[in-house]
Amino acid sequence: MIDLRLLREDPDRVRASQRARGEDETIVDRLLAADERRRSSASAFDRLRSEQKSVGKQVSKAQGDERAELLRRAQALASEVKAADAAQDEAAAEAQHLLLDLSNVIEDGVPPGGEDDFVTLEEIGTPRDFAAEGFEPKDHVELGRLLGAIDVERAAKVSGSRFYYLTGIGALLELALVNMAMAQAGAAGFTPMITPALVRPRAMESTGFLGQAAENVFHLEKDDFYLVGTAEVPLGAYHMDEILPAGQLPLRYAGFSPCFRREAGTYGKDTRGIIRVHQFDKVEMFVFTTPEEADAEHLRLLDWEKEFLNALELPFRVIDTAAGDLGASAARKYDCEAWIPTQGKYREVTSTSNCTEFQARRLAVRMRDASGTRPLATLNGTLCAVPRTIVAILENHQRPDGSVAVPAALRPFLGGREVLEPVDAA
Repeated sequence: MIDLRLLREDPDRVRASQRARGEDETIVDRLLAADERRRSSASAFDRLRSEQKSVGKQVSKAQGDERAELLRRAQALASEVKAADAAQDEAAAEAQHLLLDLSNVIEDGVPPGGEDDFVTLEEIGTPRDFAAEGFEPKDHVELGRLLGAIDVERAAKVSGSRFYYLTGIGALLELALVNMAMAQAGAAGFTPMITPALVRPRAMESTGFLGQAAENVFHLEKDDFYLVGTAEVPLGAYHMDEILPAGQLPLRYAGFSPCFRREAGTYGKDTRGIIRVHQFDKVEMFVFTTPEEADAEHLRLLDWEKEFLNALELPFRVIDTAAGDLGASAARKYDCEAWIPTQGKYREVTSTSNCTEFQARRLAVRMRDASGTRPLATLNGTLCAVPRTIVAILENHQRPDGSVAVPAALRPFLGGREVLEPVDAA
């Protein structure tokens, strides 16, 4: 959630952020009104409660008509105090509800517009010219079949659409990518983590995934657990309700977890293959740091993502995501999109978001420094989303015979293999 002081002191900035996101800006005025009712009700409660205590002391000393009058006043005050307390609770509940519905305030310089209005910051590497090489590239589904690496047909039989098996070298390729990502993260000072895939409602809500993103969340109603769509959720909640010494910051975690997404609203999109699926594995970076260091840390996360993709020898671009395509928690987000030859376009493979103090306030994670206790900042970044990374590797490093060259940096994690050879010549 945002700082209420910002809302009171600069409501126009918050309204502008809501407009840029394409979200309801009237929530700002409704929240201001609820906050004012809460504060005025609290003042009334304190005043009436003080008078009630004073009258109570006078009753014990009074006699006759004075005592009777004081008792009548004490009885009236009891009702007024109760009403003021209820009004305070009602206004506080409304303010809290509206505050949880309000998205983070975007950073200055975030591109305006929606999904297609991003700004390309850089393009790294050059897509291969397969025509010049004299062959038509195969897509990852065909390559996965030739290599005995991906089986979507049997997954559909077992689980339905948007599921897959990684088999043989495909399974080994996932493990290699995860180990490579963890090795890079560890070398950069991240603590490796294997996180829970089931979380309680507070963890899901506080990290910002029960608002605009709720339609893509799997909920186990019987047990009131949520299946996480990213390790960002359990990593963010790891220090929930804690105060962290400033001297320990930044705290950097690299979490491996399965991820579950309903993919609501994507009917007909990416129905072939493993680009858009209901379940996949991912290595996610997560950082707790000071608000003053958040912008610099955001660029560091982006650099770590670029380092990983460069090591895999993939052509990709970096984009500054437009305001209307930001998640509720993000004040700014950069995506890395790898070139997918058979689609003739770039597709997102990693993203990194600066969530400023938004998640930390909801999770009650604070820091203590020389100036006292205050909220800190959280950031997240995908280091390796396995299926899309496999897609990019197979399609960009394929050979005419259906074999796939293994990037040099990945070979040590894949038993030294230099080439993935077809197992099915058909």
